[in-house]
Amino acid sequence: MRAKETNLARRQLDSTLSQFAGLRGSAVPAKGWIRAIRDALGMTGEQLAARLKVNKQRISRIEQDERLGRVTVKTLKNVAEGLSCEFVYGFVPRKSLEQIVAGRARSVAARRMERSDQTMRLENQELSKEEKREAMEAMVKEIIEQMPRSLWDE
Repeated sequence: MRAKETNLARRQLDSTLSQFAGLRGSAVPAKGWIRAIRDALGMTGEQLAARLKVNKQRISRIEQDERLGRVTVKTLKNVAEGLSCEFVYGFVPRKSLEQIVAGRARSVAARRMERSDQTMRLENQELSKEEKREAMEAMVKEIIEQMPRSLWDE
């Protein structure tokens, strides 16, 4: 994907993901979502098993796998259907994608500036603090606009 397309896609995705920001920090019930919802509906494991056309032991295993983080997305979709729920899957960024990219660009720019600053110091051509700040901001902006493939290389 070209840089302009990547930047546009990131802004659009940020807009979509912002709807989920309120979910950040939501605690998973101790017994897991499946068991919590099943209990709240007053549905037994046997009843859910019948709805999913599996045996009761399979429901116990699914609930255990959920608590241990081993349940598959496919299984969660099937169980949600059996519980008359909609399964929603997604990621909630800690910051906006724009902020994540800007932070990374700033880190890359700082490393680049450090190398050039050292060379310029040796040649008695060191920039003032204001010139350094302006150069840094210009470099960050350029990195974000160009979105080099190496941005996330360590």
